[in-house]
Amino acid sequence: MNKIHILWVDDEIDLLKPHILFLDKKNYQVSTCTNGTDAIDLVDEQNFDIVFLDENMPGITGLETLSEIKLKKPNLPVVMITKSEEEYIMEEAIGSKISDYLIKPVNPNQILLTLKKNLDHSRLVSEKTTSSYQQEFRKISMDLAMVNSYSEWIELYKKLIHWELELENINDSGMLEILESQKSEANNLFFKFIKKDYQDRLISEDKPTFSHTLFKNYVAPELKVNQSLLWIVIDNLRYDQYRVLEPLINLHYKKDVEHSYFSILPTATQYARNAIFSGLMPSEMEKCHPNLWKNDTDEGGKNLYEFEFLNKQIKRLGLNIDHEYYKITSLKDGKDLALNYNATKQNNLTTIVYNFVDMLSHSKTEMEVIKELAGDDKAYRSLTLSWFKNSPLFEIIQKAQLLGQKLIITTDHGTINCHHPSKVIGDKNISSNLRYKTGRSLSYEGKDVYAVKNPKDIFLPSITFNSPFIFAKEDLFFAYPNNYNHYVKYYKNTYQHGGVSLEEMIIPCAIYSPK
Repeated sequence: MNKIHILWVDDEIDLLKPHILFLDKKNYQVSTCTNGTDAIDLVDEQNFDIVFLDENMPGITGLETLSEIKLKKPNLPVVMITKSEEEYIMEEAIGSKISDYLIKPVNPNQILLTLKKNLDHSRLVSEKTTSSYQQEFRKISMDLAMVNSYSEWIELYKKLIHWELELENINDSGMLEILESQKSEANNLFFKFIKKDYQDRLISEDKPTFSHTLFKNYVAPELKVNQSLLWIVIDNLRYDQYRVLEPLINLHYKKDVEHSYFSILPTATQYARNAIFSGLMPSEMEKCHPNLWKNDTDEGGKNLYEFEFLNKQIKRLGLNIDHEYYKITSLKDGKDLALNYNATKQNNLTTIVYNFVDMLSHSKTEMEVIKELAGDDKAYRSLTLSWFKNSPLFEIIQKAQLLGQKLIITTDHGTINCHHPSKVIGDKNISSNLRYKTGRSLSYEGKDVYAVKNPKDIFLPSITFNSPFIFAKEDLFFAYPNNYNHYVKYYKNTYQHGGVSLEEMIIPCAIYSPK
């Protein structure tokens, strides 16, 4: 194994011999020079792993030397060492992307810690993360055997996502496989829990927050306290995707509270998002607002009346507010709203439905290039982050912060990467969704589904007499026997929603105050 090669630049290098001998005994190789000009030449000629750079030297200064080194080798770690504690020097050095900042006199252990932190960081983090997950694995396994409430499922799912993101950062494929196995087991048990409890819980006094109570429970209370609120509903956003967007949001907002709530079934836009805006379950929408509700088999868009639903809910709750609603389905729509966003400052509530993530999941099904770019959950998260960072939505959030608006970010349902088919048969009028089906003459694998023979039992409309709903479990997707192999190949490893899984049902609702 090659020694770590250090360049130490200091006009009083002779006084540092004890430090250099210490590093030599620790198996580091140290080259030295006494001025910035020589340091720049040495960086040109040799490959160093790290540079220790004195700030105050005759000739060109440490900061000037730092700039030249970064121009030549921008990824070379540089540790600034100085006698001065003046703030402007620290700020300049940090702005030039130093890796660390030490104040003289430095002791050998400080130097060693800096080396470990900058050069051995990945290995140390990897070992610690692996070790921590191994310890946590047993606890999660025990929790899985005992979890028996909606709040416990939320905590367990958050824990699994935490470890997925941690292990993903260290690229430990063995540990990730173990975690995937735990997630699969969790989804199996969650399916059994929902199958057993969902119907009763919808009418229970102590039910968790579902789609139809989200606005009443989490949004409306903020309207009574705050004069201006931006409420963003990003369609199809999973909890893990929200997690990777959060650091960008935190640049402009501080989080007051993070809720998690449950999408109703089916975990599909026409059901879950209409329930959010109406404050009603689908069968109640059909009964109270037959002119606004559309069933699966009806012609036309199924989410065309969200603003009307929201208006009616606001009036029903007795909220006297000025509000506007925007649905963003294209880049142009997003840019136009971002450009004119300051006009919303008079609103008590500005609601934005942003459809990009839903379009991304559908594009993965239909376009080969997206299939490659979002081949698994890690890539799917990365693509979502890349979009958000450069999106009009992020620009809107920044403008909202400058206006002093409070922020709520949520979604209507999540999505799951489907890997395994389950055969289903029905007449030509059954619904087309791959994760749930409703219609007459349904034939299916009983072990693969949560079947509800009377839709009214879970507040869903009956399309026709004897039209049950079935919801796929875990990562299954429904496939017809006709042209079965082609159908399975086309939809395997695509992101779908509508069924029962942790990814689809447990979703975030975070409330922020502007920084």
